[in-house]
Formats: sequence, structure tokens, C-alpha cells
Amino acid sequence: QVQLVESGGGLVQPGGSLRLSCAASRSIFNTNMGWYRQAPGEERELVATISSGGSVNYDDSAKGRFTISRDIAKNTAYLQMNRLKPEDTATYYCNLEIPVHGLRYWGQGTQVSVSS
Repeated sequence: QVQLVESGGGLVQPGGSLRLSCAASRSIFNTNMGWYRQAPGEERELVATISSGGSVNYDDSAKGRFTISRDIAKNTAYLQMNRLKPEDTATYYCNLEIPVHGLRYWGQGTQVSVSS
């Protein structure tokens, strides 16, 4: 089984930045990875994905502010979040998919709070 550990969350003021990390227990080569978030009382939603081929997709709310990336050598994916807004407040979860096996894994989440 793949273990995913998110880190980098915290409390930040509106307009601030955070970089979330997702460390995987195995190589992330040939995997699809994504970041999702869930606010209290709301459904989990897609924020950004990066495919094994390197293509990226963003939710409209993240476009122009967030950047998903990965470092294969470090087995780690990142979500750089800039110009944060209060509505970005949520628990952020990392997801890893192994396409050839149809397997998906989730981390435990890291809390992001944007408030004055």
C-alpha cells in the first residue's frame, strides 16, 4: 500500500502563500497525482491534478493562483498556493493514482486556514 503524508498547512492571512507537500512512500513516476480540499459541511472538491505525462488541470478557483508540481527524485508532489483567500480554507488532501493497476490512495490531509 502507498502511504501519503501531507504537510505545509497552517494559518495565513489573506493574500499570503503556502506550499503544501505530499510525500509518497513509493516512486511517483508513472502516477497521476492531485490535490483536493474539503471545507466543513461541504463535499471534497478537486483543486489541481498532474498526470503521469505532466499535463495539469486546475479548478477555476485555483487557476492563476495555485501551481501543482512534482519532484520525482523526492517522491513528492507540491501545491504552491499564492494570493490565498478566506474561501480557500479547508483540509487539503493528496491523491495518488497508479493507472496500470487502477489503484488510488489518499493522505490524511493538512489544514489550511486563511483568516485575518
